[in-house]
Amino acid sequence: MNVIQLNRSSGSTNTKTPETGIIAALDVGSTKVCCLIGEVKADRRRSPEDTEARQINVLGVGHHAARGIKNGSVVDLEEAEKAIRLTVDAAERMAGVTIEQIYVNVTGGRPQCRTYRGATEVCSNSVGSHDLHRVVDIAMDKIDPGKRVVLHATPIRFTLDDARGVRAPEGMYADRIGVDVNVVTVEPGAMRNLGMVVENCHLNVAGFVMAPYAAGRSVLVSDETELGVTLIDLGGSTTSISVFADGKLVFADVLPIGGTHITSDIARGLSTTIAQAERLKTLSGNALPSLYDDRELVTIAQLGEHGADAVQKVPRSKLTSIVRPRVEEIFEMVAERLDNTPATRMAGRRVVLAGGGNQLTGIREAASQVLDRNVRLGMPHGLSGLPDAARSGAFAVSTGLLKYAAKPDVHTAVLPQITNVSGANGSYFRRMGQWIKESF
Repeated sequence: MNVIQLNRSSGSTNTKTPETGIIAALDVGSTKVCCLIGEVKADRRRSPEDTEARQINVLGVGHHAARGIKNGSVVDLEEAEKAIRLTVDAAERMAGVTIEQIYVNVTGGRPQCRTYRGATEVCSNSVGSHDLHRVVDIAMDKIDPGKRVVLHATPIRFTLDDARGVRAPEGMYADRIGVDVNVVTVEPGAMRNLGMVVENCHLNVAGFVMAPYAAGRSVLVSDETELGVTLIDLGGSTTSISVFADGKLVFADVLPIGGTHITSDIARGLSTTIAQAERLKTLSGNALPSLYDDRELVTIAQLGEHGADAVQKVPRSKLTSIVRPRVEEIFEMVAERLDNTPATRMAGRRVVLAGGGNQLTGIREAASQVLDRNVRLGMPHGLSGLPDAARSGAFAVSTGLLKYAAKPDVHTAVLPQITNVSGANGSYFRRMGQWIKESF
């Protein structure tokens, strides 16, 4: 297991914050593939060292229906490559630039989070950088991913003697230092396939980012991440859960259920096509019943019928009776997962809904009833030049990836032992492995 050290000066390619320049993000989802190209500009009125002063201007947006992707994992290399090529080409044409490297989200491979703790004595009276590295190494020595691989590991909190929640312990006085490290593991096959497809499109992967974390970068405000919040990203075939506290991601998980399951239920229950079912869900779907559902009629094109029997009108209440049980099932699965997670105690009672599923009428009220928490709808913010069509929860992951590309985290990255993902010399794992050899 190779480890990139914590210090920013190490030169890691995935922790360097760009001063200015072109950045790109690729959201490979189960229902759509989205590419955003942006430009980082520094505010001359503020200090160059102030990373918050850097503005991101979106230059190009491209999106295409997902092909060869199921539950966030690549199932057809050729179709997935075709969808990514079309998406990136559309974004490049709009931006008028050609990109070479890109940040990519990770949803497949069943990402899982687990916290490991390490502790050691401080060598001298004050905590030095060598103490920080040593205590992190102790925590990471306890990692046993089994057949899975570690995507990255991030220190989320330090303790000095009896003081918990210390963020920057270096230089402080203590006899003993401890750390909690949040470790994300994924299945190696999903990483291989995703990396290979992206690099077959002649793109270098600048870094992989968990989709739940990327969505949080886009729709959450700083006070929410500090005080504690649960983010639920309602995607097409998956629902991502992430818990933030003290400004850090402390838990993340992905459930194999999403909006396409609601669409399939409508298609089966009303005997119509998938396309018509998606249209009904978008225009007339409701997660909660209303007083007027029995009076309002919706027009449904019957599957395989022709002539006078091709169209049928049914009360809207019938559509709601199909949508509501699946929505409740999704949030009940989320509630069960959160109840079994100790990190939930740090999230408080606030929930933010993101993803394309948060546009369903009544979804906020349904989530509040099932989860018994305060719920709001999350929309992307902090980007200029973003088209109105992209200012919705469906673009939370892609916009979050672009914000991450402008300001990557400084963390301990653990690279899976996967080499030669593709034949390209610019392979992400090969480039990072070469950097480790040169640095240590």
